[in-house]
Amino acid sequence: MPIHMITMPKWGLSMEQGQVNGWLKAPGDLVKKGDELLDVESDKIASGVECAFEGILRRQIAQEGDTLPVGALLGVVADPETSEAEIDAAVGEFQRDFVPAKAGDADAGPQPEKAQIGGRTMRWLKLGDAEGVPVVLIHGFGGDLNNWLFNHADLAAARTVWALDLPGHGESAKAVESGSLDELAQSVLAFLDAQQIPRAHLVGHSLGGAVAMTLAQQAPERVASLALIASAGLGAEIDHAYLEGFAAAANRNALKPHVAKLFADPALVTRQLVEDLVKYKRLEGVQAALGKIAGQVLEGGAQRRVFRDRLATLAPRVLVIWGEVDQIIPSRHGQGLAPGVQVEVIAGKGHMVQMEAAQDVNRLLKAFFGAGA
Repeated sequence: MPIHMITMPKWGLSMEQGQVNGWLKAPGDLVKKGDELLDVESDKIASGVECAFEGILRRQIAQEGDTLPVGALLGVVADPETSEAEIDAAVGEFQRDFVPAKAGDADAGPQPEKAQIGGRTMRWLKLGDAEGVPVVLIHGFGGDLNNWLFNHADLAAARTVWALDLPGHGESAKAVESGSLDELAQSVLAFLDAQQIPRAHLVGHSLGGAVAMTLAQQAPERVASLALIASAGLGAEIDHAYLEGFAAAANRNALKPHVAKLFADPALVTRQLVEDLVKYKRLEGVQAALGKIAGQVLEGGAQRRVFRDRLATLAPRVLVIWGEVDQIIPSRHGQGLAPGVQVEVIAGKGHMVQMEAAQDVNRLLKAFFGAGA
């Protein structure tokens, strides 16, 4: 009978360990694929560890409060017919052979790169090396390529996937000229040129969705499809207080309430996540860049540019994904779009739906890419 080991996941390149916040399933519970078994907190975010198997939760090896390295044994899922002795033997063998990875190990995998592109420094991370049309992931306002840490590797199992830092964000150059969607889209287009990507599936989250639609308008021949996640640019309404407050916040106490709006469950926002954002906000040029970008997105407290009526003409295929309880951009912007636009609303999730419901989002994206070129 199969015995499945549940191990500490690796969320992002920098994660070395995680803390167990508590179990969501009890020994003896039937678990299915996609069920969350326990909550784990890393230095970036807290999230549920999903089960990739079907069976009975037979063992809870890790206990609440334990801090364990990536790959460490958390629990065991097996068929009810599997004997306790077989599970004991499997656990003993796993624990005997397990060696935690060391910081800086050569097998850490691909690392982010930087280069001068279009006259400014840009950072990106490339995963996968499959043939076919590649995927380019474009983050939202105030984010960076780590916003895709639950998605990037999974999507890259079947195709080449690039994630980048927009100008003014992450470790790309902080200076922007106007901060307009046109400028940001041109920077992504310059990135495609530099990486010799003739045509790509563009996946944009929030501001990144509006950037992707702008690029599709500027250079339609470069866009195989658009996947828009909680996207700006599909309606006028937006929580302008969030954009303005995030751009202006200079310390942890000022920033945290704005960051909490990004998730349906504010408990997912870790102290380290907020502190990392504060450090980013204090870098030279960031406040000015975010202020310019917010000023270009907003006009009178509403979104300045809306692509809603022309969405179906921007790319051969379009997918829209939303978290039902998004507090930043309302999920109703996904309603009433043109026939042929695929719309998926995920219940109980917020603006960072690609993090909160990563498995669902990844499944939708992979099916969407696979249905086309």
